[in-house]
Amino acid sequence: MVQSNPWEEGAAGKRIGANLRQFRTNRGMSMEHLAKKIGISKLTLMNVERGEGNPTLSVIWKIANGLNIPVSALLSIESDVSIARKEDGLKLMSSDKVFVAEPLFQSHGLYELYRGYLQPHAEYPSEAHQFGVIEYVTVMSGKLTLEVGGETYHLNEYDSIKFKGDLDHKYCNPTSALAILHFVISYHSM
Repeated sequence: MVQSNPWEEGAAGKRIGANLRQFRTNRGMSMEHLAKKIGISKLTLMNVERGEGNPTLSVIWKIANGLNIPVSALLSIESDVSIARKEDGLKLMSSDKVFVAEPLFQSHGLYELYRGYLQPHAEYPSEAHQFGVIEYVTVMSGKLTLEVGGETYHLNEYDSIKFKGDLDHKYCNPTSALAILHFVISYHSM
């Protein structure tokens, strides 16, 4: 039996939009109120909710934080067995396309797993996440410089770091090679 790919272009945007609408209306929030709360335009939020295109990673994080839900709740797909293949995954990109995050599996609110790619000599500043979020990052290939709360940490291939994701943080690739990262986002302490 062949199953359609739920991460296909367009399908992901529609799923995010439907889930956003459900969370927003369940909380009794107007589109205007949510847009103002998260600092994006009502038009942008309306387009996301309609499933028109795929929103940037920054917009998805802002929506999830504004609704106080994990990002994976916006991307939810149910299945008994899931395989996260690189070529089939949803690609969430920074607005400048230097950072790509691929959600690996649906979480149930405690953890989210991502594969990440940071372009050579690129930086990706991440906004602070919800209070209590913990990030675990492992460098699978390349090198990474990570700035967290004003401190700088240098990581080599297979090094891992754990930090409070509710602090401002920035990922930097100091090399001329692509940095491949594995992320675990924990919502345990929320």
